[in-house]
Amino acid sequence: MENTYLTIVLAPLIGAIIVGLAGNRLGRTLSHSIAILGVTVSTVLALYVFNHHVLDGAGVFNENIYTWMQVGGLNMSVGFLVDNLTSVMLLVVSFISLMVHIYTIGYMQEDEGYTKFFSYISLFTFAMFMLVISNNFMQLFFGWEAVGLVSYLLIGFWHHKESAVEASLKAFLVNRVGDFGFLLGIAVLLMFFGSLDYVEVFTLASQVNGQTMFGDISVITVICLLLFVGAMGKSAQVPLHVWLPGSMEGPTPISALIHAATMVTAGIFMVSRMSPIFELSDVALTVVMVVGAITAIFMGLLGIVQNDIKRVVAYSTLSQLGYMTVALGVSAYSVAIFHLMTHAFFKALLFLAAGSVIVALHHEQDIRKMGDLRKKMPITYITSLIGTLALIGFPGFAGFYSKDMIIEAVHFSNLPFADWVYYAVVLGVFITAFYSLRMFFIVFHGESRVDQHTEEHVHETALSITVPLIVLAIPSVIIGYLTIEPMLFTGWLDNSIYIDASEHGSVVALKEHFHSAFGLLQHSIATAPFWMMVGGSLAAWVFSLYRKDWAKRIQERFHRTNYVLESLYGFDRLNEIVFVRGSKKLGDFLWRISDMAIIDQFVVNGSARLMRFMGSVIRPVQTGYLYHYAFFMIIGLMLVLPWVLVVGVNPLLFLGSLY
Repeated sequence: MENTYLTIVLAPLIGAIIVGLAGNRLGRTLSHSIAILGVTVSTVLALYVFNHHVLDGAGVFNENIYTWMQVGGLNMSVGFLVDNLTSVMLLVVSFISLMVHIYTIGYMQEDEGYTKFFSYISLFTFAMFMLVISNNFMQLFFGWEAVGLVSYLLIGFWHHKESAVEASLKAFLVNRVGDFGFLLGIAVLLMFFGSLDYVEVFTLASQVNGQTMFGDISVITVICLLLFVGAMGKSAQVPLHVWLPGSMEGPTPISALIHAATMVTAGIFMVSRMSPIFELSDVALTVVMVVGAITAIFMGLLGIVQNDIKRVVAYSTLSQLGYMTVALGVSAYSVAIFHLMTHAFFKALLFLAAGSVIVALHHEQDIRKMGDLRKKMPITYITSLIGTLALIGFPGFAGFYSKDMIIEAVHFSNLPFADWVYYAVVLGVFITAFYSLRMFFIVFHGESRVDQHTEEHVHETALSITVPLIVLAIPSVIIGYLTIEPMLFTGWLDNSIYIDASEHGSVVALKEHFHSAFGLLQHSIATAPFWMMVGGSLAAWVFSLYRKDWAKRIQERFHRTNYVLESLYGFDRLNEIVFVRGSKKLGDFLWRISDMAIIDQFVVNGSARLMRFMGSVIRPVQTGYLYHYAFFMIIGLMLVLPWVLVVGVNPLLFLGSLY
């Protein structure tokens, strides 16, 4: 199986290298064929690995493939840990990546950087594989940084646009903040555990538990919080969320790849993988839960006031990542992974459907300039409807099962503030239904607001775009029903995730109250989330189609609230004032102190002035008269002779002996 795992990881990398180096010579068709072939090989083998480990129950594979460095007792290796969690992630990432590769053929067909884009997305897939398959923190950090680097290249792919360049820099810098915390967490972990290997760390966790640093602060809590800072950056949790909406400046295929199934889910995956450590710190779990709830509710509210079709979907991603983080906080790691999986399918579907609309309207992204597209784009319309229903948690669709399980897990949690978080995530259902269906109704229903020239040419997009939509629509409907029981209650993830059931009993309580997927569907009408979803849907219909003037009146009536939402809670403004301007002022201050005062004035000019002073002192001695030089030689000889006569040692040899 080792060769199988290696092939999964390396196939996209080989495709990326070939297309990246020789894409222009190979031509577009051959280039995208090579890239798609690499990802197809990975997808087929990932399906085989999923069958081998998850369905057939094969044991865990944990071996080092290559030893990079040995420092004392510390072994730094490239290794693979393949268990059921890895198998699920490999299948989800490879399948979404394959759909995005195929979709890119139609979406980027007129772009000059066509082959380069295929090289980048294949390279990104390789980086994500390295992250999820790693068996040690060093390799995890490599994959962590690699996805960050390639996302920078992809977000800024259209570098002729200043906004794209700024968005890529913003994403890169914000993630550096999170990655700094992540690296500190790994450093503290290495200091106390003496190893970077997952299994060794998890085995020693109970021994390290109870140790403190900085007085009486738990070492485990410090490690967990620092690791979570890294997750906050990658998975865009408040306040490190600001990079994700701006990253919509990149081409739509990377929005589906990065912001649905891969990079933004890396933090969720990492915390789930680290469950044996996080289970030892209720403080860390509470922080994770509260941060997730804040992200879920407040980022959802921002989706209401957005008019860019991709940004609406982006804020829904932020909100759903908040739900996953809440699940992690209440120790429902398997539920978080379950929602990660279902979300990957329907969110990739929504992003690609948005891209289909954008292509049909000649790259128009403002939903206020759309409308009544359902007749001219029936496939995009139906698949968008499926993705939207899955997102809002409509009974029977994939999102219904995973989101309801998160809400129920919070309900059964005994952590501090769990009651408040429960109300927040229930309210989030209303908000999600409102902004999702608002966008859907405005884009596909009502009167057309498309300009006449564009409307004459609007039609359904190419097969390379619609086929991935149809394929993704299928799991967006059925994947939740088919996998909820095995993934959450009958052991699919038992060999990957550890839960201290005596302290954190949410999943145990879920299992006691769960009967079947169909039973959950039958009783959905009696739950609070269902009626919140219905209320949000009706509100979206009223404000988007029935009484559109009401929305404007409410905006005017609550103009201050509207301003806060449209200014994105002032995070960008705060970052501009505190960090951007602050950094400039700090840099100017350091420039004046270090460069101007110390280096230029003291070191450079000061040394020149010192030499000039010394020259002015010595210059009078240089008279040019021979008898003056003879006089100084006699004086020097008179000083040396007494030393030699008294001490008896050559003064040069004496000075040399001192060293």
